[in-house]
Amino acid sequence: MISPGVSLGGRYRLDERIAGGGMGDVWRGTDEVLGRTVAVKILLPALLDEPGFAERFRGEARTMATVNHPGVVDVYDYGSDQQIAFLVMEYVEGDALSRTLNRVGRLTPARTMALIAQAADALEAAHAKGIVHRDVKPGNLLVRPNGTLVLTDFGIARSALVGQLTMAGAVLGTASYISPEQASGNVATSASDVYALGVVAYQCLSGHRPFDGDTPIEIAMKHVRDSPRPLPADIPPAVRQIVERAMAKEPAARWPSAAALAAVARQAAATLTSTVHVQAGLPHQGATAVPPHAQNGANRPQSGPPRTYPQQPVSPPRPPLQQPGVPRPVSGAQQARGAASVPSTGGPTYNRPSAPPLAPPARRPEGSGSRQVLIVVAVVLAILVLLCAGVISFLYRTNQGQALVDVGGGGPAVASYRVMEQLPLTIEGRRTP
Repeated sequence: MISPGVSLGGRYRLDERIAGGGMGDVWRGTDEVLGRTVAVKILLPALLDEPGFAERFRGEARTMATVNHPGVVDVYDYGSDQQIAFLVMEYVEGDALSRTLNRVGRLTPARTMALIAQAADALEAAHAKGIVHRDVKPGNLLVRPNGTLVLTDFGIARSALVGQLTMAGAVLGTASYISPEQASGNVATSASDVYALGVVAYQCLSGHRPFDGDTPIEIAMKHVRDSPRPLPADIPPAVRQIVERAMAKEPAARWPSAAALAAVARQAAATLTSTVHVQAGLPHQGATAVPPHAQNGANRPQSGPPRTYPQQPVSPPRPPLQQPGVPRPVSGAQQARGAASVPSTGGPTYNRPSAPPLAPPARRPEGSGSRQVLIVVAVVLAILVLLCAGVISFLYRTNQGQALVDVGGGGPAVASYRVMEQLPLTIEGRRTP
């Protein structure tokens, strides 16, 4: 009876069941000898009844242990205990891509191509050792918190029982991603893994699998006979061609290797990413926005259909407004052609605003200065003439009054002229009034 706390091989303690697949269940366990967390895959008991299975499984497990690639899960150990065969592997901290797709529905084309490129690199490392995964699906693609992908749960055993689609639940996940040649009963090859990875890319871009059905057999036969529904219209043509070629019915029409698929997917991801940067951070047309917390492939849950963003033209930035009195910087294009550059003094060079030209002094009419002098002189002379005339008149009248007094024989008069006018005078014997 498999339950938490059970120890396998006297070393590996089972702690928690974390996944299930076509070949068995995966548990999180503890290596009590080294004191580290491990993943323990317990194979289905029915597989052990197949003649020669144990030997083939052990041999391929040893081969898997020789694959040294950051995108391939490490195989630590293999053993059997009480009619239970198990495989001890690296425990990867991360979220399965299937979980992410269940939450967000779909990923952006750039993110999808980046993940497919990493998975294809991992497949190429296994194919170079003669190992075919046979069970590529989102549940076997783990994305670490730093965004790197690890391909796990290799279908090591070439078992006829695994290829049959009669065990409900045992190969249900495989049926949705199985290649047409596998569904037809042929042996899986590296081209089969390329097809399955193309189905994964299709699901990431569209938000659904290419074929659905009530039974695994119905789904598998659709992979053989039917064409998948077209990808959404907002998927770039280059990405669409990559996925369609990976999902070709004939193995010879697919990408020739996982390495070739990785190269074109990486190039597409780089092109899409650079386009987003050129557009000043705008998401690609029709792509689902991926928030910063989900750069490892996870987005926030969304309600309703995936959000799309129409491509908008980006206006060039407006130059800053020139404030009055603030000099404007001089750009290199504004310098005169052929002019020598002036060494900088440590600060920016400015065009100093030129002061407004001074107004020329008003021209005086010719002769105006001498004319004013003449006027002043004339006024002064007039005043002097008037003063002189007054003095002369005063003296004259004073002298006349004195003469009248003298004529009167009355002697010199000491009174003023006005007093003298009031006195009666006698001239030639006549009395003046």
